[in-house]
Amino acid sequence: MFRTMLRIRMVEEMIAARYSEQEMRCPVHLSTGQEAVPAGVCAALTRRDEIVSTHRCHAHYLAKGGDLKAMLAEIYGRATGCCGGRGGSMHLMDPSVGMALSLPVVSSAIPVAVGLALGYRQRSEDRVSATFLGDGSVEEGVFHESMNFAALKKLPVLFVLENNFYAVYTKLADWQPDRPFEELARAHAVPAARADGNDVSMVASATAEAVARARRGGGPTLLVFDTYRWREHCGPGYDNDIGYRSEDEFLAWRERDPVDLLRRRLTAKRVLRDGEEQTMTSSIRSEIEAALQAARAAPFPQAHTAADHVYG
Repeated sequence: MFRTMLRIRMVEEMIAARYSEQEMRCPVHLSTGQEAVPAGVCAALTRRDEIVSTHRCHAHYLAKGGDLKAMLAEIYGRATGCCGGRGGSMHLMDPSVGMALSLPVVSSAIPVAVGLALGYRQRSEDRVSATFLGDGSVEEGVFHESMNFAALKKLPVLFVLENNFYAVYTKLADWQPDRPFEELARAHAVPAARADGNDVSMVASATAEAVARARRGGGPTLLVFDTYRWREHCGPGYDNDIGYRSEDEFLAWRERDPVDLLRRRLTAKRVLRDGEEQTMTSSIRSEIEAALQAARAAPFPQAHTAADHVYG
C-alpha cells in the first residue's frame, strides 16, 4: 500500500509539473493528499472485483492496477490511450484489472456500480463492485435511488465516499445540514462505517469488513473516509489564495500527509528499511519516464475515425 500511494503521488506530481507545457489538452483533477483512500480500498479487493470512478480518477485507476502507459497516453490524447485518446483525464478504464470506467458527471458512476453488482448476483459470481463518490454526490437523487435498490436486492456493492469537505469551492457546512453522512445510509437500511481517510490501514480494514459482508450476501455498505485534497479542484496548482479555504486549514491537513504518516509508521516498526524507499522511488521514476516517452511518441487518433464509437 505504501508503494501504491507513493506511485500515485509521483505520477500526479509529474502531471502537475508538466501540465503547463500544454500537451495535456484536457482538465485534470488531482488526488494529492487523498492517496490513502484508493490504496486502502483497492488493497481489499481482488483483480476480478470492479470499481467505478469519478472525474478525480487517476488514483483509483492506479491503485486498481491500471496500465500507466495507457493512462498517460489518454491524458496526452493519443491513440494508444485507454480510450483511444478520446476521453482524456476523466475517462479512464482498464477492464483487465477491474477498472470498469470513470464518469465525470457528478454521481453518474454510482448506478453503474450497482448494475455491475446486479449482474454478479444474476450470474452467481463471487465478485464485489465499488463506486467512489465525492461528498457532493449525496445531494443527487441517483445516490438515494441506487442505495435503495442495492439494499432491496442485497447487492454486493460498496459506496465509497471520499469526504474532502468541499463541493468544488463550497464548504460542507454551507450545503449540508449538520448530520453524519452515515445517517443517509441508515435511512436506506444500509450499514455504514466511517474512518480516517488519511490512515490507509483504517481504510483497508473498514473496506475488508464491508467486502466480507458483501461476499456472504449481506448487501451494500456505505464507507465514509474523511480526507483532504491539497491542490485546486481542477488543475495542477494551489488555490488557497481565492478565499474559500484558509492557509491554516490547508497546512493542518498537510501535516497529516497520508504518505508520510505511513512512511513514519513503517520506519518505526522497521518494516520499511534503509534504502527501500529510495529503491521504490527510482523504480517508479523510471516507469513514469518510460510511460511519458511512450505517450508523447504515440500518434494522435486519425481524423477519419472521429465518428467511431459514437451513438445516438
